[in-house]
Amino acid sequence: MSFLRRRSATPAGPEFDVLAMDPGDWPGNLGAGLLPAPDGSCQGVFLRYDLFGGRGPAMIIGNLPEGSPARDVAEGEIPFEVGQLLLALENDEEVTVVGAEDTPVMQGDNLLIVRRLKLSETRISCVQFDRSDNVLVTIAAWDRPITDDLYALLKPLPAELFQQG
Repeated sequence: MSFLRRRSATPAGPEFDVLAMDPGDWPGNLGAGLLPAPDGSCQGVFLRYDLFGGRGPAMIIGNLPEGSPARDVAEGEIPFEVGQLLLALENDEEVTVVGAEDTPVMQGDNLLIVRRLKLSETRISCVQFDRSDNVLVTIAAWDRPITDDLYALLKPLPAELFQQG
């Protein structure tokens, strides 16, 4: 599948395909953030999906390539995307990872091994999976479960979405 490969040309945004839901498939607002490294390379992309324009973030999807410092979390610490979700919600409660479970999930013809993280804040759902190009995808959702149907909606977004003006 096309999202499982690196692009050969160097775009103005990330040098990897970003796997997420198409903004046209979401009824609210979409925001995107790039994580720059000191050398200007992209160390990750996260997309924030706000439900019904301003009623609060419902989901954050992150794409972090191998070597991204945002991937380096100690045992029990929350993923970067969960932290971004808590910041967006202005929730300053201490949240930790209390467990994890690996589950096989089909996405089209591909088998994903999805890690479902159990968090101390039970209103947050969080899953992670590694792509074949070593990009870690993390999905964090507020007050709604992440079901297997969501994986069918994930697709590579056009590179133009992340190019600098």
